[in-house]
Amino acid sequence: MSTVTIRRPDDWHLHLRDGAMLETVLPETARHFARAIIMPNLVPPVVTLEDATAYHARIMAALPPGMVFEPLMTLYLTEGTDPADVARAAASGLVKAVKLYPAGATTNSHSGVRDLTKVIPVLEEMARIGLPLCTHGEVTDSHVDIFDREAVFIDTVLDPLRRRLPELRIVMEHITTEEGVAYAAEGSDNLGATITTHHLIINRNHILAGGIKPHYYCLPVAKREKHRLALRKAATSGSPRYFLGTDSAPHVDALKEHACGCAGCFTATNTLSLLAHVFDEEGALDRLEGFTSLHGPAFYRLPVNEGTIQLEKRAEPCIWPEKIHSEAGPVTVFQPGFPVHWHVVL
Repeated sequence: MSTVTIRRPDDWHLHLRDGAMLETVLPETARHFARAIIMPNLVPPVVTLEDATAYHARIMAALPPGMVFEPLMTLYLTEGTDPADVARAAASGLVKAVKLYPAGATTNSHSGVRDLTKVIPVLEEMARIGLPLCTHGEVTDSHVDIFDREAVFIDTVLDPLRRRLPELRIVMEHITTEEGVAYAAEGSDNLGATITTHHLIINRNHILAGGIKPHYYCLPVAKREKHRLALRKAATSGSPRYFLGTDSAPHVDALKEHACGCAGCFTATNTLSLLAHVFDEEGALDRLEGFTSLHGPAFYRLPVNEGTIQLEKRAEPCIWPEKIHSEAGPVTVFQPGFPVHWHVVL
C-alpha cells in the first residue's frame, strides 16, 4: 500500500500548557487532529468546572484562524474535589473526564492524590453518571523501582479500585508494559488504554545507551524492548481496548537539558507519519484508522469525525523541524532516529 485514508484522528491524551507555549504548540496538533483530551496539570491545576471553562476559552482564543479543533476538557482530581462540581462539569458537556495523578508521579502532579480513600465519593459519583477516570498509572513509593511502578499500580491501586467500583469507566493512560497490555486486554468494556507514539518507537536504551538523551526521557519511562514489542502488538491488533493518546508534552530545551530534566516527549508535529511507519512495519495499515480514529470515540461515547486525512508513502523521507520556537524558548521535536517515508497529505 502506498496511500492510506483514515477518518480525521483524535488524540486522547495531550498537553497544551498555557500562555506562549499554548499558542506555539496548539497548531501542531490542530493541523491533523479534530479533538484531543486536554490534560489539566497546569499551575495552578484545572480543578473545577470554572477552571475548565476558562482554560477552554484560552485554548479557543489561541487557535489560528481557519483551523478547526475541539478541546475535550478534563478536571484534575484532588482530595478536595467536590462531587457535585464534577457532576455539573459532566452535565455541561464541556468536561469529558477526570484525571487521577498520584501525587509526585509526573510534571505538575504535586497537587494530586495521596490517599485514594479520600476521593471515593467523587469516583462513586463518576461511576453513577458514566464520566471516565483517566489514570496516570504509577505508584510513587520511593522503594518501588521506577521501571516497576506501572505494574505495582495495577496490582495495588487499579485492580482493587475496579473491584470496588466495577461501573467506573477507566482509561489506563500511556501504558508501557506487558502487564499493562495484558490487564487492559482482560478488562470489561469499562476499561480502555491509551498508547503513545514514542513508546512504540523507543525503549530504555534510547534514553541511556551511549549517554543520557534527555529528549527521550518521559514518564512513565520507556521500558525494556520486550515491553515495546508488546505495545506494538497491542496497538496494531485491532482491539478496541487500545487507542491513541500521544501524551505529547512540550518543555523548553533549557528544562529538558538540565541537571534535573523535565519528563516528556513532544510528538504532536509528526505523530501520524510515525504511526503509519509503525503500522506499515507490522503489516497492519488496515488497522491504523481504528487506533487513531475509531476506538477512542467509541470508548468516550462520541461520534467519529466526518473528515478524512490521507497518508502517502514516498521515496523521499519526511523532513520535520528539529525544534519549534516559542516565546518561552525552543522545544525539540521528537526524532525517531530512522527515516520515515509516510507523508500526511492534507
